[in-house]
Amino acid sequence: MSTKLTKALLNTHGGYGALALRLPIGGILLAHGAQKLFGWFGGYGLTGTGQWMASIGLEPGYLMALLAGSAEFFGGLALLLGFLTRPAAVASAFTMLVAIFAVHIGNGLFMSNNGYEFALSLLAATVALVFLGGGRVSVDAWLSRALERDALPTAKLA
Repeated sequence: MSTKLTKALLNTHGGYGALALRLPIGGILLAHGAQKLFGWFGGYGLTGTGQWMASIGLEPGYLMALLAGSAEFFGGLALLLGFLTRPAAVASAFTMLVAIFAVHIGNGLFMSNNGYEFALSLLAATVALVFLGGGRVSVDAWLSRALERDALPTAKLA
């Protein structure tokens, strides 16, 4: 991977605010992904989620469940750690767009009617993280600092 691309992926302007977004959003996404992938936290696992996705027209259901569950679970884990925050946030934001338009939009805004307000909140937070990056307390920031230290010219001792 080129140094320029690596720096762009890891660079962050989020300060501590990104941490305040990453931790709850990452935890929520990880838990939702675990429901889809593993059946944890009262979820239906890949088979059940896949059958439901197929029933609402997201075909092939099993593959869609695997993709959505993976984006949520691994994206959530990456957000919790602040590791490759921007790509994880993009994948999560895309997943929320699909959830809004494939599942919730016809039910209106409010969650009490299975509306899109929760998915919209997750979408807004993940889009913010795309712009902010991982923040000061993140693996991204640590890696970025390490890259900058190694890129500095050093004097050779004779």
